[in-house]
Amino acid sequence: MLAGSMAGAPKAESAAVAKANMVPMSLVCRTSDNLRPFFDREASRWEECWPLGNGRIGMMADGALGCETIVLNESSMWSGSVQDTDNPEAAKVLPEIRELLFEGRNAEAQRLMYESFTCGGRGSGYGRGYEVPYGSYQLFGNMRISHDAVGKAVNYRRELDLERAVNKVSFEMDGVRYTRELFTSFSDDVAVIRLKASKRGRLSFSIVMDREADIAEKYPSRAYVDEYGRYMLEGALLSGTEGPDETKAKGLKFKGIVDVMLPKGGQKTSEGPVLKVNGAKEAVIFISMGTSYYSPDDWVEITEDKLEAVQKFSYRKLLKRHIKAYSEKFGRVSLEFGRGREHMPVGERLEAFDKDHSDPSLAALYYQYGRYLLIGSTREGCLPPNLQGLWANGVATPWNGDYHLNINLQMNLWPAESGNLSELLLPLTDWIAGQVESGRKTARTFYESRGWVTHILGNVWGFTAPGEHPSWGATNTSAAWLCQHLYAHYLYTLDRDYLERVYPIMKEAALFFVDMLTEDPRSGYLVTAPTTSPENAYITADGSVCSVCAGSTMDNQIVRELFTNVREAAAILGTDEEFSAQLGNMIGRIKPTTIGEDGRIMEWLEPYREAEPTHRHVSHLYGLYPGDEISPSRTPELADAARKTLEVRGDLSTGWSMAWKILFWARLQDGDHAYKLFCDLLHPTLSGGNGGGSYPNMFCAHPPFQIDGNFGGCAGIAEMLVQGKDGVVELLPALPSVLKDGSFRGLCVRGGAELDASWKDGRITKVRLTAKHEGDFMIKGITESPVHLKKGQSFRKRL
Repeated sequence: MLAGSMAGAPKAESAAVAKANMVPMSLVCRTSDNLRPFFDREASRWEECWPLGNGRIGMMADGALGCETIVLNESSMWSGSVQDTDNPEAAKVLPEIRELLFEGRNAEAQRLMYESFTCGGRGSGYGRGYEVPYGSYQLFGNMRISHDAVGKAVNYRRELDLERAVNKVSFEMDGVRYTRELFTSFSDDVAVIRLKASKRGRLSFSIVMDREADIAEKYPSRAYVDEYGRYMLEGALLSGTEGPDETKAKGLKFKGIVDVMLPKGGQKTSEGPVLKVNGAKEAVIFISMGTSYYSPDDWVEITEDKLEAVQKFSYRKLLKRHIKAYSEKFGRVSLEFGRGREHMPVGERLEAFDKDHSDPSLAALYYQYGRYLLIGSTREGCLPPNLQGLWANGVATPWNGDYHLNINLQMNLWPAESGNLSELLLPLTDWIAGQVESGRKTARTFYESRGWVTHILGNVWGFTAPGEHPSWGATNTSAAWLCQHLYAHYLYTLDRDYLERVYPIMKEAALFFVDMLTEDPRSGYLVTAPTTSPENAYITADGSVCSVCAGSTMDNQIVRELFTNVREAAAILGTDEEFSAQLGNMIGRIKPTTIGEDGRIMEWLEPYREAEPTHRHVSHLYGLYPGDEISPSRTPELADAARKTLEVRGDLSTGWSMAWKILFWARLQDGDHAYKLFCDLLHPTLSGGNGGGSYPNMFCAHPPFQIDGNFGGCAGIAEMLVQGKDGVVELLPALPSVLKDGSFRGLCVRGGAELDASWKDGRITKVRLTAKHEGDFMIKGITESPVHLKKGQSFRKRL
């Protein structure tokens, strides 16, 4: 089979910039144009492929002319298994660890933790979770479609239509126009690919499937064509408990079924594990993927039934059903900032933007791309998005593709509430609820405390213990941070039934700290001990570099917030007055956020010197974002100290860290600095240099790819436009000067309302607030007093 070639080579960097400076003055940015980013060549690496996902399954195609690779994903595709992580020695040494910390012997405390206060077993395998019971998120498989087309391709275009969630490839070769359309159906939960030629009989190809995960020849998957002419890929993943003499993997089972329909002629045959199509004009490929994770007893039947169900529809009907289901979520929000370089291939566009930031519509595209990725990587009844959403192209996914809980999983959901995707918080809610039982055991075993706790690591098997490396694995406020999302969901939706469901989870997270917090004899404050300021280190007076500490600033802010939220929730539900009073008394005994002698927010209880002053984590500003205890209007001194903290920390960092800093500067109401960081976040990683940025398909680069940066950047753009606290909505609190004209529709605010607004030259010209729930709403600078609205009523004003 002969591969085609494309006329023309990728344009040089100088050509991209020259093209950027030749934007036609008549070009008008239409939302539909801007929401169809494209490449004019096939992908040369995975991070140039467009991601498709319906919240459970995903695929990424490289659009190759000869042998096209389509990476398939399913969100529960996890190796590993439930494991016993108890360490009976931990609770025995806890008093000694605390004593050493309070005596200032931090290095000794840290050594003792390495010896005795880590999880039982091998933990996350130091990032090689696929080898141990912790597990790793993995690709489902690779579909390889070898095309028979011969010749030189012209007019090649590979686009992602964000409004329809469809990836389209088109090109002409030897007088024939070829098109490929791919989508992961939101209505029918299968992946669909249509291949089409403009002339009858000119479409011929073959299909094979494999898994790069089969590097372990001892436990290979099986690929074959069954008696009905369907392609099958099936097998099992490692549980991490297989013995050296076992020849069968004992973990999660999986099965993929591929069928091909030929509505306009052609022949389908097979030869061994190869499915062939010859002489067709059009082919529709259906892919149903399933695992034993959700329904251990009937998962195979469910996978078969989904494939059978879609085959009663025409391709046109299937596409229409998919678009309708997807658009119900994506279409809730629109955002426009004016015209830009939407006529350019996206890789060139990023290169041009790196040198000239005058591309306002790129910010609108990035925001909607973030919403698209969130819609595509989680859905009700499934798992929350992991470190890569649900997209992975190998077995050894970076950091196991797991749920890192010291910011990363939380950042994944930051755009959900304001971005009118509130129901996408429900998979996270379900996952959190699933950690409680294991977290109770961890609380008892390691801290002899009631309630529940989890640390930095999370998977689908209930891992809640400290990590294998205390310098990062000892952080114990992750459950408390997760509970912030639970209460925030209530504040946005005012769903009392939801609050009643999650209140026990929040209460037990607080109960853990009621027992775990201990008095620091040096100050009298209640502190978490031992703990860390996530992944950061400090230098002690004797020159030792340590991470383990007592009472980091982030911990203080998170625990104070948790106690406050539990008290508010208890009052709303009319329960637990005594417990609420106990939390109120303890709040006053937690050290407040403190400004050091250098004018910055202190990161630790003591004024330690940072081992890495520009560290990627800025955890001691949790109270600025996502918390709200630091505010330019309410706490101006702390806001000034936060600003100085950020100036010393610097802007350039990993991708997700720069995304977080966008939100910091937006909260400080410095829109131009926030936008500067947005520009840094979009720095083309493949153009050379170190540090974070973005890949050509706009995936965020840590590097490597981590999707949290996409979601953080998305949330940061919304934060520039709308902020709110205590029933007061503020419009354009951090509007960058380059985005002086624009409009949005459908952003959500706390209290249960949607907001639409337009502005010109940085000044609001029109606003509409629509109540989803009856309540009082006030818009700063627009309404002189609160406006009472019933559900469905709107407040409108032109200025």
